[in-house]
Amino acid sequence: MKKGVNPPDLSSSNKSLKIQKLENFIAKNHTHFLLKGLYGSSKSFFINQIFKNFDCNIFWILDNKEDAGYHYGDLENFFNEKKLYFYPSSYNRENNFKNTNSQNIFRRTEFIRNYQKNKNLTVTYPDALFEKIIINKELKKRKINLKVNDVLNLETFNEKLFDLSFERVDFVVEPGNFSVRGGIVDVFSFSNDLPYRIEFFDDEIESIRSFEIESQISNKSFKSIEILGDVENKEIDYERQNIFDFIEENSFIICENIELLKNSFSKSFDKLNKIGLNNIENIFYNGDLLLNDLKKFKIIELNRIDKKIPEIKFDIGQQPAFNKKFKLLIENISSFYEKDYTVKIYCSNKTQIKRFQDIFELNNLSFNPVLIDKAIYKGFIDHDSKQVCYSDHEIFERYHKFNLKAGFKSNRKVNLKELNQLEIGDYVTHIDHGIGIFGGLKKIDVNGKIQEAIKLTYGERDTLYVSIHLIHKISKYNGKDGTKPRIYKLGSGAWDKIKLKAKKRVKEVAFNLIEAYAKRKMKKGFVYGPDSSMQHELEASFLYEDTPDQIKSTNDVKNDMESPQPMDRLICGDVGFGKTEIAIRAAFKAIDNNKQVAVLVPTTVLAFQHFKTFSKRLKNFPVTIDYLNRFRTTKEKSTIVEELNNGRIDLIIGTHQIVNNKINFKNLGLLIVDEEQKFGVSVKEKIRSLKQNIDVLTLTATPIPRTLQYSLMSARDLSIINSPPQNRYPIESNVISFDENTIRDAINFEINRDGQVFFVHNRIENIQEVKNMILRLIPSAHVAVVHGRLEGKILEKTMLEFINGEYDVLVSTTIIESGLDVPNANTIFINNAHNFGLSDLHQMRGRVGRSNKKAFCYFITTSMSSMTKEARKRIEAIERHTELGSGFHIAMKDLEIRGAGDLLGAEQSGFINDIGFETYQKILSEAVEELKTKEFNKLFENDNDSSINLSNFKIDTDLEILFPDNYINNVNIRLNQYQRLSKITSIDDLNLFENELEDRFGKLPLKSKELLKSVNLKFLAIENGFEKIILKNDKMICQFISDKNNIFYKGQKFKKILNGIHTNNKICQLKEKKSREGDRLLLVFQNVSSVEGAIECLKIF
Repeated sequence: MKKGVNPPDLSSSNKSLKIQKLENFIAKNHTHFLLKGLYGSSKSFFINQIFKNFDCNIFWILDNKEDAGYHYGDLENFFNEKKLYFYPSSYNRENNFKNTNSQNIFRRTEFIRNYQKNKNLTVTYPDALFEKIIINKELKKRKINLKVNDVLNLETFNEKLFDLSFERVDFVVEPGNFSVRGGIVDVFSFSNDLPYRIEFFDDEIESIRSFEIESQISNKSFKSIEILGDVENKEIDYERQNIFDFIEENSFIICENIELLKNSFSKSFDKLNKIGLNNIENIFYNGDLLLNDLKKFKIIELNRIDKKIPEIKFDIGQQPAFNKKFKLLIENISSFYEKDYTVKIYCSNKTQIKRFQDIFELNNLSFNPVLIDKAIYKGFIDHDSKQVCYSDHEIFERYHKFNLKAGFKSNRKVNLKELNQLEIGDYVTHIDHGIGIFGGLKKIDVNGKIQEAIKLTYGERDTLYVSIHLIHKISKYNGKDGTKPRIYKLGSGAWDKIKLKAKKRVKEVAFNLIEAYAKRKMKKGFVYGPDSSMQHELEASFLYEDTPDQIKSTNDVKNDMESPQPMDRLICGDVGFGKTEIAIRAAFKAIDNNKQVAVLVPTTVLAFQHFKTFSKRLKNFPVTIDYLNRFRTTKEKSTIVEELNNGRIDLIIGTHQIVNNKINFKNLGLLIVDEEQKFGVSVKEKIRSLKQNIDVLTLTATPIPRTLQYSLMSARDLSIINSPPQNRYPIESNVISFDENTIRDAINFEINRDGQVFFVHNRIENIQEVKNMILRLIPSAHVAVVHGRLEGKILEKTMLEFINGEYDVLVSTTIIESGLDVPNANTIFINNAHNFGLSDLHQMRGRVGRSNKKAFCYFITTSMSSMTKEARKRIEAIERHTELGSGFHIAMKDLEIRGAGDLLGAEQSGFINDIGFETYQKILSEAVEELKTKEFNKLFENDNDSSINLSNFKIDTDLEILFPDNYINNVNIRLNQYQRLSKITSIDDLNLFENELEDRFGKLPLKSKELLKSVNLKFLAIENGFEKIILKNDKMICQFISDKNNIFYKGQKFKKILNGIHTNNKICQLKEKKSREGDRLLLVFQNVSSVEGAIECLKIF
């Protein structure tokens, strides 16, 4: 092994001199020590050594949650989970005792339950210790112990859960929830990270399982469990103790400074006193007796000067800043290597290790630093033990975020389903009959048998009952926010006309798209070479961690560039997802291959912004960048045009001016178009003529609906970025009423950390009053106002001044919604937030949180009671979904409708409003399939499939097949199961669905078993070329495909069926039925009285 290379252990296992010194102090009966000179992650490393060498618990108190989170992250590298705890405050925000967080409560409860079971190390902070905890005697009263075969009355069990403050809900999603379905009880205890499912047979517990929240499927069985109620509920009056009474004597208590800790408790207590809460002495710890409470422990302080207390000194330096200059890094580590230091670099993942290996190889480093696949908070140089421990994120100047693993697995999607659930009174679209009003699930009589159907109401009080077998034909109507659709009378023909018109236009649009795609496939373009070392260096210096989708999109773009066909790729991702970074990498690859790059943007401000972004990223590389927009003088413009024509400018960023006829690029290789949909027709035509044989990369932030993605695969190369960047803070969202104190405090906080603030007020009439109010609250603030009625030049000048940091607060209408990127603005107020659609709120909130600073968003609303139900739902959803990328999660139809209109042309939005979004998507995918099989069958010959489309198949029956009310008693859940059943496309999925039903609701009743078999029947029927089955009056009529020219009739399958009919002519007859739509070919089976019987009949073929 080379000199200076140690095996990649995380810390030296042999006892260090410092530990020996600490042992000597303890041997002399000292109980109070000072550690001097520890820096960054060296604190975590040394505290881990103390834990290894002393047989007692350690309780490490850091100054705040953030520091605690980072050091806990460091310690996770050394520990298995059972010995390391993170003990948080039960509240959402530091020093704010209003909203509790169920994840935090779960972690606190886990600590209280398990602390005394084994030796452990706990990381915490003052806010967490400020809350007192339940005493052991009370804890025992908050438990229920259950085991299989116990006899327990269900009603009694329910009452016990209510006594422990559990809440009854339809779905359990977090600790403290329980639900009851027949003989099955789901309970989310505070003592397990997954909820339990307890199945009863009469009054006996038959089985106990835990299950996943999202899928609702069981994953593990238990013989016995403990259900623990909420022990952190401050409203329950039980006996509590402070944390220092709970911790074992003789433990190590480690903190920065005891005096500061005491002050922190006093401040929090005084704050609560001012609010005037009752009984706070019983609930919170005031710290008056802190010095006395600490006497029974060994105390270590890391930030105190006191000559009387024994101290241990360390010689530790901090990691230097290399400003992403790898030459400096290599010189630095080489100099330490010469002095016999071990060099270790801690990396956040294997990709980073690979990057370092490439960089060291390119620079011919004479030794191998130890690269460790673990991230640390802050790098350091330990001169005592001759070790250099550097962190990769500081070398690359990336933001490093601590990740606390979730205590329990929460699930957003369950909540999101609520937004798309059908409720009585909602508009729905039936693909054959048009838009009606949903009237819920109703029981109807068919030939004396009870069936379940969906009631729809149309114009002039027409009513339509839709069988559960045809549920796939209806979908929730989604048009633009707030628009009401027209409702026609049944059978009036109006719906068919609209649908026909839409289909004709959709087909034209799809034809043009596919034709352009086909032409481009025939063309030859420039083939770029593989990545160079400079390309690797550029990518390694990216401030953030690449997300999986970003890596995939980058590779897609590079593969396109390296292939002979010209690229035409669309990259679609939510705000702040790193689309620009992909564009920068593509641009650099083109320049590296001696090509010029043009970046086309819709607005002057955006041109300037992109110019700053690209310049900053490429400043260490030999690239000449300039920009063209209205602000450039005539002289500047002519110089730029000349330099572009001579090839002296590598990368030009600009508005539509860069595609005018004066500019003749010397060697244009790549065109990047940002938000293409925002350009006028003439610019789009210019782009189209340019596109013929150069590579084109288009970026958009409007999400493209998933179903459209599949249809468009045939017409466009798409890369979708769904995964949010990892190392970014979620935006802290608060719903507040209009309160001047809150507004003043938040703006002051932002200005004091050198940040900027957006204040959105969407009424131009009194926007000046808002500016005057802010100036009254904060006289020293620089405030600007922008709105759509300002003259263009003034508007853009003000925006640019704000971007350059000349104003603290920008008061504006919603014109900031699209694309303004000010990394320094990290607080936004949205006034009258309840008047905006979800997508607008999401996009406006996306203006902040674009750097590595914590961002805040305040939705100012009227009181919840005075809002409409829809507005309340929107505000709750947007407040709950703070993570970056929740724009995709909230499945915002409004945004998706924009996306569809943008991609397929503005007039399409009109059709979407007429027929509803889902119906539009169905028509589009049918049109694309039709084109693929007919006009473009040569281009897509591998994709063509002659089988019937599942969505066109129908079953009509008088058999009683359904989910009975006593099996699934919640109407919404029952409807949801019918919808899921209608979407199943394979036997495997059907079996999974059946297992899940039995798991969630118990054994399937006979009627439900038959219902599931009807899906099996559907598969068999489709396989045999039937598009409809009528199962009534003990007879089964199978209707063949109505299109006589279908390939099916020329194939082997049809011949095989005819032979089968001939062989089995006693049980089935072939008939032809004349109708207005044309002749129909039917196959009739007699004496068929069940679904099982129908399946047996079709098995003869």
